[in-house]
This record gives sequence, structure tokens and C-alpha cells, in this order.
Amino acid sequence: MSRPSVESCPSVKNILLLDSDGKRVAVKYFSDDWPTNSAKETFEKVVFNKTQKTNARTEAEIAMFESNIVVYKFVQDLHFFVTGGDNENELILSTVLQAFFDSVGLLLRGNVDKKEALENLDLILLCIDEIIDGGIVLETDPNVIAGKVASNSIDSGAPLSEQTLSQALATAREHLARSLLK
Repeated sequence: MSRPSVESCPSVKNILLLDSDGKRVAVKYFSDDWPTNSAKETFEKVVFNKTQKTNARTEAEIAMFESNIVVYKFVQDLHFFVTGGDNENELILSTVLQAFFDSVGLLLRGNVDKKEALENLDLILLCIDEIIDGGIVLETDPNVIAGKVASNSIDSGAPLSEQTLSQALATAREHLARSLLK
């Protein structure tokens, strides 16, 4: 039995999370189509400007930009985008977008806005990593994704050097509270 080649696997070129002004909140590129940071920012600006007047709040919308398929959805002051090549299946890209959108919603406990997203940026970046690796789709079930991210983020048994600052502070608070109660 032969294994499918990487070229036949659905792939994603980038995942973008922008605010209502088109500024980056969280972005990750998996393609060399945009070799420089300025090329990436230009692409983000073009995509944002072309989509901001649409009403993609209830369902995902699909558009073509620069020979790329972009699926996108908006909530509050956040704009979610997933980009694939012009030969990619729109349904798969839409599934990736919905997985990202729903996972972020679960991780932020339904309070999906820019302030909450920035406060939990580590969770959002982990979420992207659980969905896509090197452009290849790994997981699209939001419950599985959120579960993996949440289990990674609350490992208080991890050494302090491997914890985020907020996790380290929470661990320190917990230890202090225990010592005060003794």
C-alpha cells in the first residue's frame, strides 16, 4: 500500500487573526509565497481591505486574492482568515477556519474579542499549532484542539522555565496560598 504524497494532502498557506483595523493579533505563515515581513503585511492589508465591507459574521465567506483562496469569518472586533492555494478544496479550508474559530471560542470561554485574544495569545498560537503543522492540516475538531491546548497550558507540574509568565505567577500564587494556610 503506497502512502499519499505530501503534495496530495490539503495544505494551508497561512492563518491570520486580525483586529478590526487590520492589525495583527496572531498570524502564522506556512508558505514561502511571502518571503519578507513587508510582503506578509502587504498581503494582510490587501485581504483586510477587500473583505472588511462584507458581512461574514454568521457564515464564512470565500474570496480569491492573488491566486489564493481565502476563507474568512468575523466576530466582534476580530477577523479570522485561512488562505490556501487556488487548487485547494474550499470545504477543507472552510473546515480549518471553523475549527480555528470554534477552538478560540472555547478557549476564550465565548468571550471572543481583541482584548481577550491578546491576553490569551499563547493559547491562540498553540491552537494554530494544533490545527496546522508546516501547512498540513492535523486536526479540525475544536473540542480536541481546545482540550490539547488547555492541557498544555495548565501543567503546573512543569518546571518554571517551561511555563509562561502568567502560568508561573499562578503557580507562585498557589504555593504562597498553601504556605499561608499551613
